[in-house]
Amino acid sequence: MKILHFSDTHLGFNDLDIINEENINQREADFYDAFSQVVEQIKEIKPDFIIHTGDLFHRTSPSNRAITFALEQFKIINSLNIPFILIAGNHSTPRTNLSSPILKIFENFENIYVAYEQKYTSFEFKDIVFHCLPHMNDDTKALSQIELCDEEMVESKKNIMMMHCSVGAWYLMQEFGEWVYPTDKEYIFSKMDYVALGHWHGFGAVGKHPNVYYSGSTERTSLNDKRNSKGFVLVSLEDNLSVAYKEIKIRPILEFQIDCENLEASIEALDLSNIKDTICEVKLTNLTTIQSIDINTADIKKVFELAMHVNVKREFKTSSDTKTIDDIESISLEDYFIEHIKEDSKSEEFDRLKIKVQELFSTYEEVYSDTE
Repeated sequence: MKILHFSDTHLGFNDLDIINEENINQREADFYDAFSQVVEQIKEIKPDFIIHTGDLFHRTSPSNRAITFALEQFKIINSLNIPFILIAGNHSTPRTNLSSPILKIFENFENIYVAYEQKYTSFEFKDIVFHCLPHMNDDTKALSQIELCDEEMVESKKNIMMMHCSVGAWYLMQEFGEWVYPTDKEYIFSKMDYVALGHWHGFGAVGKHPNVYYSGSTERTSLNDKRNSKGFVLVSLEDNLSVAYKEIKIRPILEFQIDCENLEASIEALDLSNIKDTICEVKLTNLTTIQSIDINTADIKKVFELAMHVNVKREFKTSSDTKTIDDIESISLEDYFIEHIKEDSKSEEFDRLKIKVQELFSTYEEVYSDTE
């Protein structure tokens, strides 16, 4: 018995304000492409079951384009006659009862089974039962629903638990309304054949539980997510559990560092052979404030002109800690003055001048605020 597990597809997500040739936000199109790749793998692998553990859409009220795309893909999946079990995540669950859950639109598909009503739902087949815990806004209610997974187990069949949550603080995404699975209920995991998780965007087993896995997201919802590997999980339920990670192709993030103490040489040494259509993170290091004024961000981006997007960060040399500044405009005039006199003054003289500059700017700010 094979189960294909994927999650956190976040259809409708867009970012970076880059429009492609089809007049669609390029990052939004990247998420559609990732989902399509999984569907192609489903057609090739032909698993016995398909499961999705939440956040199909990025918003509770997705755009018409995101809904249309999902319906087209679900029509393809439905035609394969493979049961597809889907639960709601926090991004797909309305925060009030005034909105209708978006996943309701899939109920009319013959082979698609949807759990979105913020309560325990089970789907039972000949040899297997799926115990579904969609995202729940009410933590108190969630506790009672968790216990139903244990009570409704069928010993003569395989039992799969599906959730969208954080199992421990390590897997928190720092999002509003995310749900943390209670530690004292983890005993239920050992009774299951497989526990399929959504919410955390990286693939991996959870703690000491050999049968509890996050499949990870299929794309990045933040450039802070530096993982260049995204995909899905193929689970085999034979005598022993087998979990295999299958990678799909996503747009790479490449990181570069330019040492501004040797600016030209550092730029010439860059390997830019594989930057076409990538996202590039470029860090300018060992900067002084005066150097930074002379280095135009547009000129740095021109070096990486084959990339789809370039994000430039600046790391300044200071007497103590380094600080990263994305743009020179974020440096105050006071900081600029202090940095300037520091370069040309002896230690004792600098301390005296620094205090004087701070006094002058403090007086200026008081006068200026009084005139507003």
